[in-house]
Parts: sequence; C-alpha cells; structure tokens
Amino acid sequence: MTPGDSALDRDRMVYARALLRIPVARESAWPALAAAAAAALAALALAAAMITAPPVTTTHVVQRDL
Repeated sequence: MTPGDSALDRDRMVYARALLRIPVARESAWPALAAAAAAALAALALAAAMITAPPVTTTHVVQRDL
C-alpha cells in the first residue's frame, strides 16, 4: 500500500503528533529586563551624584621649603 492510499487522514495524524510533542519551555524576559532597568537606574543615580557633588579641593597642610 502506498502512502497516498492510506486509510488514515494525514491532517489528523499531523494534529495528533503535534499534541504528543513535549511542550517547549520558554524563558521569561522579565528578569533580564528588570536587571537591565536596575543597572540603568544605578548608573543614572551615580551620574547625578557625580554632577551634583561639590568639587574636591585640597589644601596643603604643611608646605616644605626645599
């Protein structure tokens, strides 16, 4: 018997095989997105702190004459 002469319906067999396949577990993108957002916020906070911080001035307490 050739495959074209089969008594089984090809579309129904494809559907049944699809139902028997193991479902693929998909990973969520939310943890990576949350980590990227946290890193971006930390970078912005550090940049704002660097801009708004007063300039560092140093004075020599002891000056030696050489």
